[in-house]
Amino acid sequence: MIHALPMLPYAEGALEPFISARTLGLHHGKHHKGYVDRLNTLIAGTKYAGLSLEAVVTASAGQPETSEIFNNAAQAWNHAFYWRSLSPTGGGHPPADLRVLIEASFGSVDACRTELARVAVSQFGSGWAWLVLEGGRIRAIGTANADVPQTLLKPLLVIDVWEHAYYLDHENRRADYVEAVLDRLVNWEFALQNVGR
Repeated sequence: MIHALPMLPYAEGALEPFISARTLGLHHGKHHKGYVDRLNTLIAGTKYAGLSLEAVVTASAGQPETSEIFNNAAQAWNHAFYWRSLSPTGGGHPPADLRVLIEASFGSVDACRTELARVAVSQFGSGWAWLVLEGGRIRAIGTANADVPQTLLKPLLVIDVWEHAYYLDHENRRADYVEAVLDRLVNWEFALQNVGR
């Protein structure tokens, strides 16, 4: 199976002014594409060649001898998930069904947003801030570098906090980028879809 770079679910300029077309073009067309291309090179002729992207991530996780395969597969998967976690019409209030689950987990939507922002801003170095479902409750967690949520956790949405996701637009102000994502771009509908999967 040859893995392909997925198309963005919106135009490169659709997230402006919060994420510029330049940032999105470089992030998707260079960083994400680089992970996909490198993965295809690494798995050619191996037992991973016929697997789906998610299966490659799972099969290569936690094994030092396959760390390069894992890193590139996980980064390809994380990025594909990140693009869908954003929407030009995002932000605002979660759909009612998701809001009920958020309120049961955090007490309020504002508390959820505050905790996800805290996780994103406090992530040391490169990584990801996730909303995940665990045992019927939503949690905010961070993962470093290419790591993905554990198998027992169901990812609902993610914020990329690697510097290349925001540096051209927000410089070193990660908190400004995270606030813009949560206020204007977060795709609550996508998160709700993932609850039911």
